[in-house]
Amino acid sequence: MADDDDLDELLDEVEKKFCRNVSVASPVRADSPEASKCGKDKGKQSATKLKQPISSVVAEDIDVLLEELLEEDHRDSPQPKMKHFPKGPQVEKKLSSQFGGRKCCPVFVGGSAVTNGVGTATSKRSCDQLRCISCDFRVLMFDDSEWDSSCDYLFLRNNVPDRQKLRTKLKKRRGLRAYACQCSRFSGSEPTDLGDQPQLRWVCGKHLD
Repeated sequence: MADDDDLDELLDEVEKKFCRNVSVASPVRADSPEASKCGKDKGKQSATKLKQPISSVVAEDIDVLLEELLEEDHRDSPQPKMKHFPKGPQVEKKLSSQFGGRKCCPVFVGGSAVTNGVGTATSKRSCDQLRCISCDFRVLMFDDSEWDSSCDYLFLRNNVPDRQKLRTKLKKRRGLRAYACQCSRFSGSEPTDLGDQPQLRWVCGKHLD
């Protein structure tokens, strides 16, 4: 029984000793150097914690403001108009549409040396868009050729627009050009005004297709 009492007293002393050391070491006086140092450290840490989010927020605001200014400058600055140039067949279509607004006046036919295009009184180009208003066929052309005298109306009626069959009545003549529809034919080398050829009912067919 005495041993138990001694053990209890020893435990009480140990408990009191350690508890007293903990209680004495843990509190720090406000006016002590440790307290001031601890306060400074805490102040620095808190200032750092406050400074970091503030700086990040300010940086984000500046970035947003710069982006808005750039967008406004971009909207206010005149944008250059991009010209889209067509390629390939579209170019040919565009060019043909430009000339499509004009018709030959007067209408000329001519030999293979005569340039094809829109004919005028000053530019005697050979019309390459001829159509006959009698048979309503497009006029075919054969460069460096002329019709044989045996080519008649019946032959043209049966063979136009088969170019291969028509060639059986053609003769090779350099510089000439042979024309034919289903009812008429013509061969020539010099620019010829169709107004002087009343037997040919051919007109510029640019707007008739």
